[in-house]
Amino acid sequence: MNRCLTVVLLLVAYLACWAQNTDVTFEDTLKEVTVTSRSARKRVAEVQIGVEKVDISTLAKVPSLFGERDIIKSIQLLPGVKSESEGSGGYQVRGGKAAQNLILLDGATVYNAGHLMGIFSTFNDDALMSGSLYKGLVPAQLGGGTASVFDISTRSGDLHDYHFGGTVGLLSAKVVAEGPIQQDRSSFLVAGRRSYLDLFLKASEKYRDNTLHFYDTNVRLNFRLSQKDVLSLSFFSGRDNMGLTDMMNMEWGNTTAAANWLHTFGDAHYANTKLFYSDFSSDVGIDMLNVYYTMKGYIRHATLQHQQVWQTEHHSLNYGLEATHLQLQSAEWDINLLHQHEKRRALTGALWIGDKWQVGSSLELSAGARFHLFSVLGGAPYYKIGDDGNIIETIEKGRGSIVKTYADVEPRVSAKLTLNELHSLKLGYSRTSQDIHAISGMSMSMPFDRYTMTSNIVRPEQADQVALGWMGITPHGNYDFSAEAYYKNIRNVYDYRDGKAFYSEIEIERLILGGKGRAYGVELCAHKNNGPLMGWISYTLSWSENKIEGVNGGRWYAASNDRRHDMAIVGMYHLSPSWELAATWRYNTGQALTAPSAKYDIDGTTFYYYNERNGYRAPAYHRLDLSATYTKKLRKATRIWSFGIYNAYCHYNPFTIRFKNDDKSPTGTIVEQTSLFGIVPSVSFTMKY
Repeated sequence: MNRCLTVVLLLVAYLACWAQNTDVTFEDTLKEVTVTSRSARKRVAEVQIGVEKVDISTLAKVPSLFGERDIIKSIQLLPGVKSESEGSGGYQVRGGKAAQNLILLDGATVYNAGHLMGIFSTFNDDALMSGSLYKGLVPAQLGGGTASVFDISTRSGDLHDYHFGGTVGLLSAKVVAEGPIQQDRSSFLVAGRRSYLDLFLKASEKYRDNTLHFYDTNVRLNFRLSQKDVLSLSFFSGRDNMGLTDMMNMEWGNTTAAANWLHTFGDAHYANTKLFYSDFSSDVGIDMLNVYYTMKGYIRHATLQHQQVWQTEHHSLNYGLEATHLQLQSAEWDINLLHQHEKRRALTGALWIGDKWQVGSSLELSAGARFHLFSVLGGAPYYKIGDDGNIIETIEKGRGSIVKTYADVEPRVSAKLTLNELHSLKLGYSRTSQDIHAISGMSMSMPFDRYTMTSNIVRPEQADQVALGWMGITPHGNYDFSAEAYYKNIRNVYDYRDGKAFYSEIEIERLILGGKGRAYGVELCAHKNNGPLMGWISYTLSWSENKIEGVNGGRWYAASNDRRHDMAIVGMYHLSPSWELAATWRYNTGQALTAPSAKYDIDGTTFYYYNERNGYRAPAYHRLDLSATYTKKLRKATRIWSFGIYNAYCHYNPFTIRFKNDDKSPTGTIVEQTSLFGIVPSVSFTMKY
């Protein structure tokens, strides 16, 4: 990877020297901090390679499950982004798992961003303003995810007029209200959503003791303190509760709070000072077969961040620092009379500097570096682990002491060479690191996965990625095309030891082994931007592999998220001023999975032998969704009817696959596939005032 970095930097230096010898023209215009639509020309002009901007207005037209517009599901239609599985809220970016994505809501971290095991997104689209997905090549001010960073912003309320709205669907309802607190000086926005699946269950004698519901709430307040100062406060809370009579209960959810003070020093200099708080927690209880089991976990962040931006004719300089206090409970469980827990704390810090530099008329650079610091704090036991997974030594240090500190420099560079007004080439390199690790035994993320953080044994995960891309549009912007190739090298990838599961030991370091990974591929995309019919086609060809000593015989093996082919076709047709039609079709190669290679019987008990990790494939996934939206604008209100068909040709895609003993055949094994959905119709009604 050091050779790749050297080649990238030499090429960027050569392009810079070439550009400095060309004619240079500048616009004497201040770049305001505004949010704009993601037009074709802006995609060509974007200097950052591997970034996707999510347009909320386009999101409203894409078909979705149960009539819910879903920002998480929408990015899964983009090249290089794949869904984990049917109904899952997790997504995988360029060979990374869902837990390697950093999701930020107004700057605060959100984990496992799905309701009802991912069937609904955590995010209510009525509260959202914009989203930017960085596919591993990120600006210097962002860090914490080795696969991607998804930076989502909520809307500010209207400073002048009051607006109200509500939507009723088959399974959930939501409301939104916004308006001025003090005319032209302050505003509010409140959005809430709740499912009512539990009401249907109550009406059934068989399922009335079961629990199945979620809720979420968004609040944002904005205050213009002066001509140079703006204060914004935002709050989010979302919670799920799933229960099966008195046998099982699962609760999980996120709570975030953010305060942002924007101060403008002058036309070209401003500062943001931010406070963030984030809390993700899960609580699982099982009572069956005379075994009572509960497991709790949480991740809590408190962050202070300061950032300044200077803009000149040639440069846009961004620099800042942040500090975070982290608390993580990997597990706290009760198994009958046994009570165990593992809690850790840490301090993290970062300094960064980045610059967007218009080198010449044809070359623009975005370059910077991030200094990352992670200090493991005492007050909890740490260990030295032998090769067999047993504890050799226990390390006890005081609550205020530092057990171990890791420091890294993460360089970031992206270059755009403008060939002409219609075509550009882009090249980038980025190093990112991550200190929160989710250890999942399944091919998809679950709210009760075990999380751990960097410790004296577990090292920060690091990814080096290099990417090369081309972007072009037709003369009138009716069509645009893009192609990107990437290679990513990952260090300190963790997976379960053979024969271990998340509940095998309370000390998580005894369960896992570390190694390395690699991912590479090609992403192609074509957009149609104008006319009554609009949409895009995306295709990704990719590989994702891991190599961990002690797993799979130390050989390279396909990662659980390795899928060779991924394709999405999205079409939106403007039938009339009132009617919008839309369709999406998705296809991807089946998930890699571990299947038994042989079985043997001892005293009537069947044991399986596994020869290869992830050596088999689930069936391919494909699905067609359709929707129709009718909009009627009244004098003081807008009325919207949305109709949809999820999985229109009723293809049963695998949700889970398990292997069972075939009692009728001594050498046989039964493969059992569980699917969530066949064809699912939906309807929702919205009124906006």
